[in-house]
Amino acid sequence: MDDRQRYDRATAHLDPPFAVLDLEALRSNASAMLRRAGGKPIRVASKSIRSRPLLERVLAMDGFAGIMAFTLPEALWLVSTGLRDVLVAYPTTDRAALAELAADPVAAREITLTIDSAEHLDLIDATVGLGRHEIRICLDIDAGFVAFGGRFRAGAHRSPVREPDHAADLAATVAKRPGFRLVGVMAYEAQIAGLGDDRPGNPALTGAVRLVQARSRRELLVRRGRIVQAVTRIADLEFVNGGGTGSIDVTAREKAVTEIAAGSGFFHPRLFDFYRGFTGRPAALFALPVVRRPPPGIVTVLGGGYHASGPPGRDRLPHPHLPQGLRYAPGEGAGEVQTPLLGPAADDLRTGDRVWFRHAKAGELCEHFAALHLVEGEEVVETVPTYRGEGRTFL
Repeated sequence: MDDRQRYDRATAHLDPPFAVLDLEALRSNASAMLRRAGGKPIRVASKSIRSRPLLERVLAMDGFAGIMAFTLPEALWLVSTGLRDVLVAYPTTDRAALAELAADPVAAREITLTIDSAEHLDLIDATVGLGRHEIRICLDIDAGFVAFGGRFRAGAHRSPVREPDHAADLAATVAKRPGFRLVGVMAYEAQIAGLGDDRPGNPALTGAVRLVQARSRRELLVRRGRIVQAVTRIADLEFVNGGGTGSIDVTAREKAVTEIAAGSGFFHPRLFDFYRGFTGRPAALFALPVVRRPPPGIVTVLGGGYHASGPPGRDRLPHPHLPQGLRYAPGEGAGEVQTPLLGPAADDLRTGDRVWFRHAKAGELCEHFAALHLVEGEEVVETVPTYRGEGRTFL
């Protein structure tokens, strides 16, 4: 039985639109991630999961430890439900959340905030003052690749902290400020971890990506090591976090890195099909119903406009996965309320049939659905809420 038949049979009692998670594929992907990590623990990126029960399920697997959250309110909520060791990987300016953190001894013990400048410390002090619980701090380091005297850059525009002396100065600033404790360093190499190096149809671009990634890996290996050495002269670090799903194996080989961040690899969304170094199994899918049958070769499904974040382009659209052989109408793409699909497979679909899609990214799918139906074999064995299903919308 192929996957389409299996998913159709497992969800026959459900009316689409809905989202499913294939547990066998999830476990396979998790095992592959651990093999690539080579024994280093993987901190789970919550933005790629966005379901609290699913986070608990993943963290119960050996080899996964800690959460990388995307907002402080999210981290506070997760800790309030019993989850622990949460790194907020992006600076926060949420004054109400900071006040809650400073007043809660459990949250202050379990949550680490990320900063990249003294301004972040100033804002925290101005918000909560002294006489509070000590706040744990992680430095965010720029992991981008820069060449030609700064005229070329690859990687996300994140931290202004780039060189060992810059990191040491900021570490010293944290160490001198009462009420803070420096416990970690993180750096996300987006140009390696988040950029596929095996994209079909454009060999020139693929070659350029591979060249930049190779040079970036060599440069970052040295620079990150020197940064960690400089910071550890000032503070006893509990962790050095790096990488992402696309760079687990490469980042894990760096001696300076003690843990890897990853999340998308569990779901293996469409954008992660284009990497040479690993393959995964599509685990998260959503089903849309056929509601119209215009001229031959076309069907229309309900909804579908679940565009992924990032630079606009067709690769940010959901991918019609099953049945194979469907594509978007050039003039319409993925629509807000309906989406026409073209191709020979359209003629075999009838009103009420399902078309199964994969999102371009991982956790963003969960912003559109209140639940994930967990499929094991040919049946739904459990239904778990997403953040949205628990009434939580952090971004």
